[in-house]
Formats: sequence, structure tokens, C-alpha cells
Amino acid sequence: MTETSVETMSADVRVRPASAEDRPAVERLWLMFRHDMSEYQGGLPAADGTFRSERVEAAFTAPGWAPYLLTRGDHLAGFAFVRGLDGPVRVFNSFLVVRGARRGKVGLRAAVEVLRRHPGRWEIPFQRGNAGAVAFWHRVAEDSAPGGWSCAERAVPGRPELPPDLWLSFTVGR
Repeated sequence: MTETSVETMSADVRVRPASAEDRPAVERLWLMFRHDMSEYQGGLPAADGTFRSERVEAAFTAPGWAPYLLTRGDHLAGFAFVRGLDGPVRVFNSFLVVRGARRGKVGLRAAVEVLRRHPGRWEIPFQRGNAGAVAFWHRVAEDSAPGGWSCAERAVPGRPELPPDLWLSFTVGR
């Protein structure tokens, strides 16, 4: 891929709040996200082929949460869920860039845009065993708070059988 096409690919990524009308599309994207995460968390779908979806419900209805859709041109490219908007620390709860839109800084551009929409203290959890996520989120932190971020291990609540997650912490200015 040439440098020009990489720039073009990332330049047309858009982030917008997901509306109630977008929820069916977000629910389908959620299945892709949970499928990807099952590699690291061991979750299997229910008999009807779905995964637990409490976070989708919370993203659309719970105080302090916000769902976003990521688009590239006229196509869906992923979603982001943020929680903690009503408290002192915002958390990137869930983030997906569909495989066809990965690379070319599409995810980086989208993640940084979500962070900038909510200045303040941020935390981002992800699985240590997911090498792509480790590199990606470290890049997001460095782009958002150059030299001003930290990373620590924390146990996964209610899941003692899983290895600890990594949590990035930093502040995004206005």
C-alpha cells in the first residue's frame, strides 16, 4: 500500500455518536467483537449464536456511557463504547475496528477522536496476550499523552481464571 493510499484510508474515517436507530448494526458489530475477544477470554456463544451483550445495553441506556460508530466512507468500520463519563475517569470499555478496515491508522485515528471528545483522565484495559492490542493501545496513549501515560496489571473482575488485563492511564487535554 502506498503512503498516499494509507493517508486516504485513515482520512475518511469518521466517528459519530450511535443513535437508537443504529443499535441493530452495533449489535451485529458486537458479535464480531466478542468473537475476536473469545480468543483471549475463552467465551463461547450461547446456543442461539449470540454472546453476552450487557455492555451493548449499558452503552445505549446507562448513565455515563456513550456508544460511537466508526465509519469509513459509506461503510461501517467499527464501534467504541465509553463509560465513566459521569465520573472522574473515563474508560474505553469496548473498541472494534472490523478486519477490512484495520491498518492504515484507521483505528488510531478513531480512538484518538473518541478520546478528544471527552477530555480528562482516561483508562484503557486490554489483554496482555493480544499483541496487536498491546502495540495499538500503547500507540494511542503515546499519541494522546506523549510520555505522560502509565501501564499496570489488574485482575479481571469476577474472572480469576484469566490472566490480569493491562490498563493504560493518562490524561487527555482540551
